[in-house]
Amino acid sequence: MRMFLLVLILPLFLCSCARAPVVPCTPYSTTPVYPDAYAPSARQDIYHCVGPSETLWRISKMYDVKIDDIMRANKLKNRERLERGQRLLIPHAAPLRPVIALYPSSKWKYIIIHHSATDSGNANSLYDLHNRRGFNGLGYDFIIDNGTGSKQDGQIEVSGRWIKQMDGAHCKAGGMNHKGIGICLVGNFSREDVSAKQLDSLVYLVNLLRKYYKIPRSNILGHSQVPGAATECPGLRFPWKEFKSKL
Repeated sequence: MRMFLLVLILPLFLCSCARAPVVPCTPYSTTPVYPDAYAPSARQDIYHCVGPSETLWRISKMYDVKIDDIMRANKLKNRERLERGQRLLIPHAAPLRPVIALYPSSKWKYIIIHHSATDSGNANSLYDLHNRRGFNGLGYDFIIDNGTGSKQDGQIEVSGRWIKQMDGAHCKAGGMNHKGIGICLVGNFSREDVSAKQLDSLVYLVNLLRKYYKIPRSNILGHSQVPGAATECPGLRFPWKEFKSKL
C-alpha cells in the first residue's frame, strides 16, 4: 500500500500493555487511511479529536488545511490553546496523512513492538491509563489505531515523548526505555489478528525509522522478545513471519 505523508527531519532541541478506557469523541471519517491520491472530490468536512501533544500546526499538516481556516471554523482565538480530547471541525479536509518528524540522534538502537491488550482505544485512552500508573503521560512513541476510539484503522498517532525525544515508559527490560522506540498497536493479538491496515502502517513506520536511525533488523523486537521481559506482548497471534518479510 502506497502512503503519502509529511516527514520532517528536525534538529533536536527538545511499561505497560493493559486494558484502557476509551475517551469518547465522535468518529470523523470512514475513508481509507493514507490513500494514494489527493483528488479534490476526496475532500470533505470532518471532525478531529485532539490527541496528546497535538498542535494546530500538526493537525493542519495532517489534513492539508490552513491553520487560519481551522481557527475560523471553530471560532478559536488562540492557536496555542488546544485541549486534549477537544473536538475540532476540519473544513474541506484532505484524506488523513501522518506527520512524522525524524530527529538526528544516536540514542535509538532498537524498535520495540507492543499491543495494547485492549479491544479498543487510542492515544488519548492510553495516555490516561499510563498517567494513572505514574508514567507521566503516554509511555509509547507511536500508536497505530484499529478503527476504534474515534480513530481510523491503521492511523498512526505520534506521542509527545517522540516529539520531545524523551525516554520511553514501555519496556524496562534491557534498558529499552532509554534506547528503544516503542510502537503500540491497539488490539489484543493473543485473541485476534492484526488488521491489514495496521500491519501496513507498522511496516511503513518501522521501515522509515530503521532506515533513518540505521537500526538493524535483528534489533526490531516484540516486547516479549526482550530478555527479561515477562509478557506475551505483542500477542501470541502477532504475524511475525509476514511482518519480517516486508522489512
